[in-house]
Amino acid sequence: MILDQPLKKVFETKPGKDSNLKSLLKSISWRIVGTLDTIIISFIITGQLTMALSIGSVEVISKILLYYLHERVWESATKTKTADAEKEYARP
Repeated sequence: MILDQPLKKVFETKPGKDSNLKSLLKSISWRIVGTLDTIIISFIITGQLTMALSIGSVEVISKILLYYLHERVWESATKTKTADAEKEYARP
């Protein structure tokens, strides 16, 4: 693929690590799926399309933000500092 390497640079800041942009795009795509699910379930429960769309539109904004923050917390929690890793393997 011609765009493979340029796209990889956009989505990956360090080898094996997701960039902020990739986390944001993942959160948006997941929210589309999640919001459609919420709208369908809300419609089944309430029987009102207007109510289902209202519920779906309110939750989409809050959950995009929550998912993005969740991704960034996990990314920083699983990050090992280079200095700490070097100390672990350094020989006196």
